[in-house]
Amino acid sequence: MKIVHITAGAGGRLCGSCLHDNALVRGLRARGCDAILVPAYVPTTTDEDNVAIDRIVMGGVNVWLEEHVPLFRQIPRFLDSTLGRLLDSRWLLAWLSSRTGSTRPADLGPLTASTLAGEQGHQRKEVEKLAAWLAAEVRPDVVHLSNALLVGLAWRVKQATGAKIVCSLSGEDIFIEQIPSPHYARIRQLLRERAADVDQFVALNRSFARFMAGYLDVPEEKITVIPHGLDRTGFPNRAPDLSVRRRARGGRLVVGFLARACPEKGLEQLVRSLPLLARDHDVEVLAAGAEVDSEQSYRAQCLAVAAELGVADRFRWLGQVDRPGKLRLLESIDVFAMPTVFPEAKGIPVIEAMAAGVAIVAPAHGTFPELLDDERAGLLHAPGDPADLARVIGRLLDDQLLASRCGRHGHDLTLARHTADQMAAAHEELYARLLVAPGRSTDA
Repeated sequence: MKIVHITAGAGGRLCGSCLHDNALVRGLRARGCDAILVPAYVPTTTDEDNVAIDRIVMGGVNVWLEEHVPLFRQIPRFLDSTLGRLLDSRWLLAWLSSRTGSTRPADLGPLTASTLAGEQGHQRKEVEKLAAWLAAEVRPDVVHLSNALLVGLAWRVKQATGAKIVCSLSGEDIFIEQIPSPHYARIRQLLRERAADVDQFVALNRSFARFMAGYLDVPEEKITVIPHGLDRTGFPNRAPDLSVRRRARGGRLVVGFLARACPEKGLEQLVRSLPLLARDHDVEVLAAGAEVDSEQSYRAQCLAVAAELGVADRFRWLGQVDRPGKLRLLESIDVFAMPTVFPEAKGIPVIEAMAAGVAIVAPAHGTFPELLDDERAGLLHAPGDPADLARVIGRLLDDQLLASRCGRHGHDLTLARHTADQMAAAHEELYARLLVAPGRSTDA
């Protein structure tokens, strides 16, 4: 069984889909599967050993030019081959990624609609090159797309290769809901139409699976739930003694945050909770995450709010950290908070904090009630409510036994549900089931 994962890269910025897909392909390979990870648009970025191949499909420069320069769509094949390889070079795409951080979802409506149109969109040349390469050189049995915004590739790839098409669901709705009319309606229509070309979707939790069944207008049985699995290298084999951590710090308590500094991840909510916590606790927030140019004003706003509320000396923003930096952060905190404004589809930082044996505080929506196992691995707060966030964090800071119990349960839960091998085994089983299903054909 030949498996190809096509993952939309983040070009130097850590993202949940890159982390998830890279861990999944590594897990599949460790199980003896013939699996490759193929970046789309720009290179993938991960804080683990990156297993992506050198080739980049649907190269971001070509995709942009074909959207905005009509003449570029008509370049003859003999010239397009040479020019396309140059424009898809890794150094150029890395440079492009460094220059496009200011792009907002609201600016990408036409391009998103065009790529979802697939072989009928402005990027039809790129779709055709991908399909031809897969059919002639790779010959996959399964092609797994990293998110629903890539479903425009499904029909042509399936037609060219006869492969089964699987697609992960990764929080696409947050991006789509920021796109204004008239492109929003067209994108929603294309998503529903193109979802029919996918053989099976995969969600990381039941909550998002139910939501996306309605969003894509597909039956719930067409979405398989497979939790994210971690590479546990560097994480403790046993939950740490959090009381020892507190004593070694001399009394100051630390709340951790690990996510992009953007409105949807709720960093400002945490900053606004800090002065309420500081009334009764010697506490600080230690935060880190990927930095995007378009979100620079939000980071500045969070710092300004901290200064305005008199807690600037209790709030530290570390920026994007590597894997050792992430592990050091998780080893130095008492409680981990991720107060997302929108229902979360993945929650990978929360799973990592659980694996580190830390008690969690998260909003009572999205994946979190499921991840926290009925509040046995942490506590839930009212979404969008800094006062309630402070109340719940304060409860764990005050009750060391409760925090330790939640930390141990979360640690044990990641061993039981969230290992890379479990994730890979469940995907391998899904792929095998699709390949023996009746009606497999190379026809569209």
